[in-house]
Amino acid sequence: MQTIVGWHVDVEFEEVDKRTHAAALLRLQDGTELRARGHATKHPDDPEQHRVGEELAAARALNDLSRQLLAKAGHDIEEVTHVEAHPAM
Repeated sequence: MQTIVGWHVDVEFEEVDKRTHAAALLRLQDGTELRARGHATKHPDDPEQHRVGEELAAARALNDLSRQLLAKAGHDIEEVTHVEAHPAM
Protein backbone atom coordinates (compact mmCIF):
# COMPACT_ATOMS: atom_id res chain seq x y z
CA MET A 1 0.00 0.00 0.00
CA GLN A 2 1.34 3.42 -0.92
CA THR A 3 0.69 6.41 1.30
CA ILE A 4 1.41 9.90 0.07
CA VAL A 5 2.02 12.55 2.69
CA GLY A 6 2.98 16.14 2.08
CA TRP A 7 4.47 18.78 4.32
CA HIS A 8 4.66 22.46 3.60
CA VAL A 9 7.10 24.84 5.23
CA ASP A 10 6.13 28.50 5.34
CA VAL A 11 8.99 30.99 5.44
CA GLU A 12 8.42 34.70 5.96
CA PHE A 13 11.02 37.44 5.77
CA GLU A 14 11.48 40.81 7.39
CA GLU A 15 14.21 43.25 6.47
CA VAL A 16 15.33 45.81 9.02
CA ASP A 17 18.26 48.03 8.07
CA LYS A 18 21.08 45.66 7.10
CA ARG A 19 19.51 42.55 8.66
CA THR A 20 17.20 39.99 7.13
CA HIS A 21 15.10 37.85 9.48
CA ALA A 22 13.43 34.60 8.44
CA ALA A 23 10.69 32.80 10.35
CA ALA A 24 9.89 29.21 9.34
CA LEU A 25 6.81 27.22 10.30
CA LEU A 26 6.20 23.50 9.75
CA ARG A 27 2.82 21.97 10.62
CA LEU A 28 2.84 18.19 10.98
CA GLN A 29 -0.13 15.87 10.59
CA ASP A 30 -0.13 15.09 14.32
CA GLY A 31 -0.87 18.76 15.06
CA THR A 32 2.68 19.65 16.03
CA GLU A 33 3.92 23.04 14.90
CA LEU A 34 7.65 23.59 14.71
CA ARG A 35 8.89 27.18 14.45
CA ALA A 36 12.40 28.39 13.77
CA ARG A 37 14.21 31.63 13.07
CA GLY A 38 17.31 32.61 11.17
CA HIS A 39 18.98 35.86 10.25
CA ALA A 40 21.59 37.35 7.98
CA THR A 41 23.48 40.61 8.22
CA LYS A 42 24.65 42.49 5.16
CA HIS A 43 28.28 43.57 5.22
CA PRO A 44 28.63 47.31 4.49
CA ASP A 45 30.81 46.57 1.44
CA ASP A 46 28.33 44.12 -0.13
CA PRO A 47 26.02 45.25 -2.94
CA GLU A 48 22.24 45.35 -2.38
CA GLN A 49 21.05 41.79 -3.01
CA HIS A 50 17.97 41.15 -0.88
CA ARG A 51 17.65 37.64 -2.32
CA VAL A 52 21.02 36.60 -0.86
CA GLY A 53 20.04 37.79 2.62
CA GLU A 54 16.77 35.87 2.31
CA GLU A 55 18.60 32.72 1.21
CA LEU A 56 21.05 32.88 4.11
CA ALA A 57 18.39 33.68 6.71
CA ALA A 58 16.10 30.93 5.36
CA ALA A 59 18.94 28.38 5.34
CA ARG A 60 19.66 29.14 8.99
CA ALA A 61 15.99 28.91 9.95
CA LEU A 62 15.57 25.63 8.06
CA ASN A 63 18.71 24.24 9.69
CA ASP A 64 17.18 24.97 13.10
CA LEU A 65 13.89 23.45 11.94
CA SER A 66 15.67 20.27 10.83
CA ARG A 67 17.34 19.93 14.22
CA GLN A 68 13.98 20.32 15.96
CA LEU A 69 12.44 17.70 13.67
CA LEU A 70 15.30 15.32 14.40
CA ALA A 71 14.79 15.82 18.15
CA LYS A 72 11.04 15.18 17.76
CA ALA A 73 11.72 11.98 15.83
CA GLY A 74 14.04 10.83 18.62
CA HIS A 75 11.39 11.59 21.23
CA ASP A 76 8.75 9.72 19.19
CA ILE A 77 11.05 6.69 18.92
CA GLU A 78 11.69 6.73 22.68
CA GLU A 79 7.94 6.85 23.44
CA VAL A 80 7.45 3.56 21.58
CA THR A 81 10.67 1.71 22.40
CA HIS A 82 11.34 3.09 25.91
CA VAL A 83 14.99 3.13 24.90
CA GLU A 84 17.06 6.28 24.55
CA ALA A 85 17.29 7.22 20.87
CA HIS A 86 20.24 8.94 19.25
CA PRO A 87 19.12 10.03 15.78
CA ALA A 88 21.85 11.75 13.80
CA MET A 89 22.07 13.82 10.65
